[in-house]
Amino acid sequence: MTDDFTPTVEEILTLDAQSILPLRNPVMVVALEGWFDMAGAASAAVEALFDDEHRITVGEIEPDPLYDFTIERPHVEMVEGQLRTIRWPRNRIDVWRNELASRDVVLLLGVEPHLSWRTYCEAILSTCEELGCSLVVTVGAGAEQIPHSRSPLVTGSSTNRDLAQRLGLSMPSYQGVTGVVGVLHPTLEASDIPSVSLRVGIPHYLSNASHPLAVRSLQSHLSHVLGVGPGRDLSNDINQARMLHDELVATDPQLAMYVTMLEREFDRRAESIIPSADDLGAELEEFLRDLNNDDE
Repeated sequence: MTDDFTPTVEEILTLDAQSILPLRNPVMVVALEGWFDMAGAASAAVEALFDDEHRITVGEIEPDPLYDFTIERPHVEMVEGQLRTIRWPRNRIDVWRNELASRDVVLLLGVEPHLSWRTYCEAILSTCEELGCSLVVTVGAGAEQIPHSRSPLVTGSSTNRDLAQRLGLSMPSYQGVTGVVGVLHPTLEASDIPSVSLRVGIPHYLSNASHPLAVRSLQSHLSHVLGVGPGRDLSNDINQARMLHDELVATDPQLAMYVTMLEREFDRRAESIIPSADDLGAELEEFLRDLNNDDE
């Protein structure tokens, strides 16, 4: 550690990817549990889209300097019914490589840290540079005034003006407290690595429940945009959750009336806030091609 107890990138980042380089048109996808991932929908979407069979772990970010373990507590687990082990919060770096997909994808799956955000973001930047990632996509989920009976829209933004215009995304306009993702995007932009933030809505009146319908919306959007295939079928999970949510709403007449109002409003503005996933995918491919040509 340094004298002021602020870790360096070299102290927290372990990355060993030489055996799999070079990667094919790599893009990084970041999904972090915590403030930016309501009900774990974003992390679940990434897990559902990128199967374990085609993933190899190439690195991780050391947890000790980044977490207050009285808040993000480690878990004690039994191994084979006898040996106890401690599972610490992890920030795992995987490479997903499937010959049927148009590109390799670098995945950062972890938990939003409590401390040393600048160093954490610099570690992500260092990973992008070493693995040759030309774009970073962060995925998130947040509470919104939407009904559980409809597939939620996926909204997006980018700090890169050219990318935002070409994909029909908004430029970030939020002011106020933020999470580490809000720090990451300007960090990447300052180093000329374009980034996109994709966010799916969660019904605010059921924010503590699981929402496989929201998971599928984000999963489908990422699949089309990145050209990586459909991922795991969530139909059974969606049907089961719908029955449970319907039963819960039916027990509260006022809530049922409120949900009906949300459904009417949702249907009235049914047009997507951003272009279709197919359109986004085509525009993204063109943007990345132009970016690579400029580098050459």
